Amino acid sequence: MNKSIAVYTKIPTVTNIKIEPFDVNKRFTKPHRHNKYIELVYFKQGSGFHYMDSVSYEIKPPVVFLISNNEVHHWEINTVPEGYVIIVKEDFLEKTIDKHINQQLFRLNKEQMIALQPDATIDALFEVLCSEMKQESIQKEVVEGSLKALFAKIIGYSNRTESLVNIDKSLHFEKLLKQELRNDVSFYADLMNISTQNLNVICKKNFSKTASQVIAAHIIQEAKRQLVYTDVSISEIAYSLDFNDVSHFVKYFKRHTGSTPLSFKQAV
Repeated sequence: MNKSIAVYTKIPTVTNIKIEPFDVNKRFTKPHRHNKYIELVYFKQGSGFHYMDSVSYEIKPPVVFLISNNEVHHWEINTVPEGYVIIVKEDFLEKTIDKHINQQLFRLNKEQMIALQPDATIDALFEVLCSEMKQESIQKEVVEGSLKALFAKIIGYSNRTESLVNIDKSLHFEKLLKQELRNDVSFYADLMNISTQNLNVICKKNFSKTASQVIAAHIIQEAKRQLVYTDVSISEIAYSLDFNDVSHFVKYFKRHTGSTPLSFKQAV
């Protein structure tokens, strides 16, 4: 067991998006998390399991998996898969011409798995994107237009009908949570230049939770990751999550999960 979770950076610094066929050599991977990028993986063939934060998802094509910046995941694929991978770096979203793509990805990133139906349009869009990414001079408008169409098709298979009200502020809030975790609503409201009341309104509309509940979900998830995938002590985890008192962290964890951190770790 390691002191920290492995962090992968799959995109060269010269670019901010990667679109290519799924690498069949990556059928079995070790648990790892991503460094400032979101990954979308589409399987049209293959079988096995995808593990995200200790939850196993059976691969039943056609299917899409979304892996966010902080999620710990790994693959156990027992047949030769066929599919595609899209890796989107934060820089890409900051520089998109059509910001609707950011909204689409925000909606998609709320899912971990989306079951699809056989759809020739989805396959064709992936082929167009892969072809364009191989061009000597990549046309950003072609990439963004194809991504927008592809994401729209995938969203059509999702059960989520999330409101886009204050979507940009929701994106901002989630980005801040990924940068630094604090159990303090006012801390994030101040960074966003809004009141705590407005932040709560945004969270209720877009997450169906209060701001405190959204923060708690992120804190508990990160605590679970460290408990499962590292051998750091409970006190070290508490301090890394901005708890000055270990007993406070233990009570907080138990209030939200029903078990103490030690009990959770021993049960895994």
